[in-house]
Amino acid sequence: MESVETASEPRRTVLVVEDEKNIRDLVCLHLGVEGFTCVPAASGTEALQLVERQQFDLIVLDLMLPGVDGLAVCRAVRRGGANRDVPILMLTARRDESDKVLGLDSGADDYLTKPFGIRELLARVRALVRRRTLDAAAGNSSAGKPITYGQIEMDPARRRVRVRGHAVELTGHEFSLLYTLLSQPGIVFTREALVRKTWREDTFVTVRSVDTLVKRLRRKVEADPANPEVILTVWGSGYKAADV
Repeated sequence: MESVETASEPRRTVLVVEDEKNIRDLVCLHLGVEGFTCVPAASGTEALQLVERQQFDLIVLDLMLPGVDGLAVCRAVRRGGANRDVPILMLTARRDESDKVLGLDSGADDYLTKPFGIRELLARVRALVRRRTLDAAAGNSSAGKPITYGQIEMDPARRRVRVRGHAVELTGHEFSLLYTLLSQPGIVFTREALVRKTWREDTFVTVRSVDTLVKRLRRKVEADPANPEVILTVWGSGYKAADV
């Protein structure tokens, strides 16, 4: 199998967190063939130590890990540090929708249910890495102008957000979705439209991902997330920013 790496493209580094050695070795083998540098971790504790010392381009994270589980690792990564915005592909042996939503709600960008095919895994990895590259090239918000919406200030060029005078840390997807809504207050966006704008078209996420992302955003920007005044649900349609 031919590697996708070229002379002009540096090798990207992927952290693979999986306690089952045969799965971990298999994933790393195929990622290596695809041109990625793979860093394996057999536990959540080891993964947390690695993300503190090294920056990654992607994290493949098993949900069920001994000790510190995948959800705890995902939340810890999203709280801050050099890997705060790194794409996370979560692996889960659970097929219940609630478990998948819990993973996305914890900050994962995509999930894959075991047993999975290597082709599908590699396709999702490529999509997540490509999306991050496009986000970086576009300034993650198409180099949009700074906006002030009520007590929320957004500066796309610097990726800064202030809510009621305090700095708020947002992931890349959270920033993109919030900017889309606040830059056009009163306009209703369907979930499908928000998927295209936030995750772009080369993605495997579903419209349910929008709901989990909105839930996370409300916790960060709303005075009372249970009674939102900024990001409003338009029943049967999607979401909008309240008219100002």
